[in-house]
Amino acid sequence: MLLLATWLINALALLALPYLIHSVKIDSFGTALLVAVVLGFVNTILRPILLLLTLPVTLLSMGLFIFIINGLMFWMVANMVNGFHVAGFWSAVGGALLYSVISWTLTTLLLQK
Repeated sequence: MLLLATWLINALALLALPYLIHSVKIDSFGTALLVAVVLGFVNTILRPILLLLTLPVTLLSMGLFIFIINGLMFWMVANMVNGFHVAGFWSAVGGALLYSVISWTLTTLLLQK
């Protein structure tokens, strides 16, 4: 049940993005649900590998390179899922950052124990 609630919260966070960043577009709630699943899989499978491979650059940039990795993954998912559009790389970095903040805030507020 917690997994379903988190999935819905992430989809709602994705739906809020076009109102805050005009270069990110989501066509429907169904698309937001699909993007939440694909983004979850990409973050679970691909992100740890990328973090390990880019560890020297991440250490030299004092962790700031992680924002670039998150933006690239967000942009990649936008290219994979129809109905989810991100205008460019910097829009993806900003969208990923804002998505993380909104998702974390909603999860903290709604799923307190």
